[in-house]
Amino acid sequence: MTPQNVIDDVRVLINDVDATTRYSDADLLKFVNESLKRIAHLRPDLFSAFADMACVVSTVVQSAPSDSLRLMEVFQVVGGNAPYESDRITMDLHSPGWRASAEGACTTWMRHPRSPNKFFIYPPCPAAGQSLSIEYAKVPSDYAIGDTIAELHDSYKTVVVDFVVFLAQSIDDKHISTGRAKLFYDAGSQALGLSAQARTVTDTESAGVGATTQKG
Repeated sequence: MTPQNVIDDVRVLINDVDATTRYSDADLLKFVNESLKRIAHLRPDLFSAFADMACVVSTVVQSAPSDSLRLMEVFQVVGGNAPYESDRITMDLHSPGWRASAEGACTTWMRHPRSPNKFFIYPPCPAAGQSLSIEYAKVPSDYAIGDTIAELHDSYKTVVVDFVVFLAQSIDDKHISTGRAKLFYDAGSQALGLSAQARTVTDTESAGVGATTQKG
C-alpha cells in the first residue's frame, strides 16, 4: 500500500478522475497522512513498534521514545529479568519510600495514569544505566506519494480510503449536508471497531467458542 494506491481509489469514490481534478495529489497526500494519524489514535495497537529504550539514570520516572503515541508494554531489562507490572497506588501503600530506594536493575514497572508516554520503574535506574525492551504505539510517519506505508498492513487500505474520502468531502458543504462525508467516517470507524472485536475470536484459546464438556 502506498499513498498513490489510496489516492487512486479515493478519486474514483469522489468522482475526481477527469483531466482537470478538483483535488491535487498534494492535497490528497496530506489527507492520507492525516488519516493515518487519526487511525493511530483510534487503534494505536495497529502501529506497534519494539525498541530497546535507555533509561534515565537515578530516577524512577521514565519516558517512552519521542515518536511514541503511547507505551504498551515493558518486556524485560535488556540482558536481564522480566519486570513485573504493578501500579503506583499499590507501591505507595506497601512501600511508601520506594522512590528513594537504592538504585538497581528494574524489577517492577508501573503505568502513569495521566500520561500515556511516561511510566515508573522500581528501583531507580542505576547510575551505570540499563535498557528496557518495550513495545509502544508509534506515531505514523509522513509519507511521500510513492512510499510504501510500512506501518499499517495492506488489509487496512479500505479504512484509509474511507477516512481520506471523509476528509476530502468534509470541506464541501454539499457532502456535509447530504451526510456523505459522515458516511465514510462511520464506515472507517466501524471497520476499525469490528477488527478490534474480532481479536476476541482469533487471539484466545477458545477462539470464540464456548468451553465444551466431554463425556467419558
